[in-house]
Amino acid sequence: MVKNNYLAMKTTGSTTSTELISSDLQDLGNAAKKFASHAIMLTSGLGLGSVLLQWIASIAAIYLLVLDRTNWRTNILTALLIPYIFFSLPSLVFSLLSGEIGKWIAFIAVVLRLFFPKHFPDWLEMPGALILLIVVAPSLIADTLRDSFIGAVICLAIACYLLQEHIRASGGFRNSFTKSSGVSNSVGIIILLVYPVWALFNDFL
Repeated sequence: MVKNNYLAMKTTGSTTSTELISSDLQDLGNAAKKFASHAIMLTSGLGLGSVLLQWIASIAAIYLLVLDRTNWRTNILTALLIPYIFFSLPSLVFSLLSGEIGKWIAFIAVVLRLFFPKHFPDWLEMPGALILLIVVAPSLIADTLRDSFIGAVICLAIACYLLQEHIRASGGFRNSFTKSSGVSNSVGIIILLVYPVWALFNDFL
């Protein structure tokens, strides 16, 4: 009889401790959700999240552009990375390149391309096109559309197209993440999706 009572007490005690642990885990999960929502609201309100993701997206796009000029070499229309960088470039860098510095860089690039074509390397064509695009862009596009809903949609469409074409060129979704030559490209393209999704999410808040 004592043994049965002991087992009953032990079972009841274990059940109570299990319930306490699950309750604590539930409270911890709720606290984490509240913290994440407050962090998202704070970064959205201060604009920190968008600026950080703009830097990350621009660096990822430049990285993919460098890969394309070196060892990626696919038939994917990677020239779309130029308008992506144009629309995702942080305002600080964009304003710097659209000023006198950008004009001088564009001027030198055009002179080299016109009068010294043999000394103008192929890998400079895309960066030169980007600088020219930034310098000559009308204010409607540079000042209005760049930081708007339309700019985010354009970036999202470009990222989705590049991801779909890369998966097709790799021979399937699994190959794009298992082949050593395609993993870095896949990760870079997926990073391109983060900024426009975040920007659209903020627009709908």
